[in-house]
Amino acid sequence: VQLQASGGGLVQTGGSLRLSCVASGRMFSNNGMGWFRQAPGKEREFVSAISWRGDSTVYADSVKGRFTISRDNAKHTVYLQMNSLEPEDTAIYYCAAARGSYGSRDASVYHYWGQGTLVTVSS
Repeated sequence: VQLQASGGGLVQTGGSLRLSCVASGRMFSNNGMGWFRQAPGKEREFVSAISWRGDSTVYADSVKGRFTISRDNAKHTVYLQMNSLEPEDTAIYYCAAARGSYGSRDASVYHYWGQGTLVTVSS
């Protein structure tokens, strides 16, 4: 499985971006997916996760109410809609595919990782 993330860029505080992650290979429709991020000088942190059917989602407290995760299994794509962006959201965002049907805050459940897409929020 290969994961290709895109949609990052430079945006002002309060702006929006939508990240996409396209999966190639047999795995996707039956697998939970997640988004993580890593800011400069900081450890990678969980952002959001979604179940294989899209009916179960979880968010980090820092993005709850601002970010929305979704997926389109027909397109093998998972999305992260990011609204009300803040400078603290600046990071490289990574998508990941879980071994099982549900995503998790725990990075160890993810078997495949994308290359990341850079999000920069200016103040």
